[in-house]
Amino acid sequence: MLEYIAPASALLFTFENILWINIGVFIGAIFAAIPGLSVILCVILFLPVTYQLTAIPGMMFLLGIYCAGGYAGSVSAILINTPGTPHAAATMLDGHPLSKMGRTKVALKIALYASTFGGVFSALTLLFLGPQVAKVAAQLGTAEYFMVCLFGLTIIAGVSGKSIVKGIMAACLGLLLSCVGSDSMTGYDRLTFGIDRLYLGLDLAVCLIGLFALVEIMAKAEGVVSNIKLNLRKKIDDGILTKDEKKRIIRPIFLSSIIGVIVGIIPGTGASEASWISYSQAKNMSKHKEEFGKGSVEGIAAAESANNAVTGATLIPLLTLGIPGDGTVAIMLSALMINGLNPGLSLFTTDGDIMYAIMIGLILVNIFMLIQGLAFTRLFAKVLSIPQEILTPIIVIFCFAGAYSVNKNYFDITVVLAFGAIAWICRKLDLPAVPILLGLVLGNMTETNFRRALLLSDGDPSIFVSSPYCLGIIALIAVALYAIFKSKKIEMKHEKLAQEEK
Repeated sequence: MLEYIAPASALLFTFENILWINIGVFIGAIFAAIPGLSVILCVILFLPVTYQLTAIPGMMFLLGIYCAGGYAGSVSAILINTPGTPHAAATMLDGHPLSKMGRTKVALKIALYASTFGGVFSALTLLFLGPQVAKVAAQLGTAEYFMVCLFGLTIIAGVSGKSIVKGIMAACLGLLLSCVGSDSMTGYDRLTFGIDRLYLGLDLAVCLIGLFALVEIMAKAEGVVSNIKLNLRKKIDDGILTKDEKKRIIRPIFLSSIIGVIVGIIPGTGASEASWISYSQAKNMSKHKEEFGKGSVEGIAAAESANNAVTGATLIPLLTLGIPGDGTVAIMLSALMINGLNPGLSLFTTDGDIMYAIMIGLILVNIFMLIQGLAFTRLFAKVLSIPQEILTPIIVIFCFAGAYSVNKNYFDITVVLAFGAIAWICRKLDLPAVPILLGLVLGNMTETNFRRALLLSDGDPSIFVSSPYCLGIIALIAVALYAIFKSKKIEMKHEKLAQEEK
């Protein structure tokens, strides 16, 4: 590892990379602060930008959006009792009551400091743990990789919303769409319907713009436009934490960062689950349980450190195995692959300089998030008041301009419209969109390794249980499913309590 640190640092510390980090952090914070504009939407809209960049500045830009989105969702949760992102719901329980007590700056500061610590902690975990996992991944064959893909598909259970069945249906649709184009093993075209342009398959970035971005516009067009009036002069304190408060937040920040890392490594669990689990743990261990739900500094610290500690941890299975930990990270996989960077041991050896630059860069992202948070939190708060009639046409322009810029092809505009229609129908049927994304991302890899394994074994399915690695992955699948269902139970319990508090 040490031999890569110096050349990686030389690649990372350039004006271009620093600039793209700060642009990503700023844009991510703006999007996450506005309820209804998610981090995944932001990453999708700006993904085409990375196609014009090299690997390091492109990933720094996306990681800036990702990490800032983890923090900025707390801004609206604290100020207006509406989380900007789903994982900020736990922060809302104590953040808003503390704000109502006239300690808005204190709540925002705790959220920022806790988010930064969690982010840096997870980045260091990625830096030291990632290469070790990659060494294990190098020993896997086609059968093991199929089981890894199956492990990745367990994410579906975590992102299926209230109905697992509908999540599976959506995932099957995504797997079907991943088959469009030429067969990777025979070269025959599939599901192209005589359209030559489809022989090369569907571009992931273009599909996602229709699947997530365009459908949001359609949803907003159906709803009633509502604007938030925010009075920032009201109840803004000096932002000073007492000595006792500083001591009280240390333990929950540290323990919740560990919980966030553990949860983040498991595909299908994510920032929301991590924040709720950490919040519950902090409450159980606190000497001031009565303050939780009424403005506890420990509650804010626990929730925010956990949801940002997930960011680096989700990259471990992505960079080592090609398995995304959540929907947002799944999109980043395409940004890596467009630059010829394929997950696995080679990423840490052949492209070691680039990979270590990205991992060290994640630490830098969190540092700049802290700096911008201290400087621009008031600005991030003001974007809550931007009218929907201004935001909507801007997003529409980004959708179509981004889709065209990927391949400079007007056919992609048609694909965006088609996927927008699919997403709208799915929303009407209450089918979640993220499982479709996972099917698109993992479909080709799953199919290819499954078929290759059966060819090697002359059609004998026992190859999938023939090695210790396969059996170990099966055990991991069982553990992951148990963790997902347990965390969803905790999340639903706390969401119910949050609604009752309102």
